[in-house]
Amino acid sequence: MADNLSYSFALPGGAFCAGLARGAVGDLLTRHGLAELRETAVLAASELVGTAYRFTPDREMLLRVHWQFDALRITLYDQHPSHGSAVTSERCRERRNESMWLLAAAVDAHGGDWGLAPALTPSGGCKAWALLHR
Repeated sequence: MADNLSYSFALPGGAFCAGLARGAVGDLLTRHGLAELRETAVLAASELVGTAYRFTPDREMLLRVHWQFDALRITLYDQHPSHGSAVTSERCRERRNESMWLLAAAVDAHGGDWGLAPALTPSGGCKAWALLHR
């Protein structure tokens, strides 16, 4: 059942989107036979959405939940604008990275991985993800 887990959701970008993401991810994992990942995955989705909202409030974001290569991948794309200099971009990335301490602790405790990178789009944006193994 996990092999056909592949969903993408556009979220409008309000603070309430973290709750929507938690509900959707939790339901999907239960339906696809991955309930053992539910607690950590729900937390990861919530943290990814919450961080995107803090850095780019009220802007649409895209949440992707996908099972591939025996791992759950939760990816969030936001519309964080590009910065004018490499120094400013690096400072922003460091602040965002530090703000995701709860995600880091939860994913690390589960033996997974997480990260963030610039989204490769002309208008900028950020791609943040969590990877969880069974």
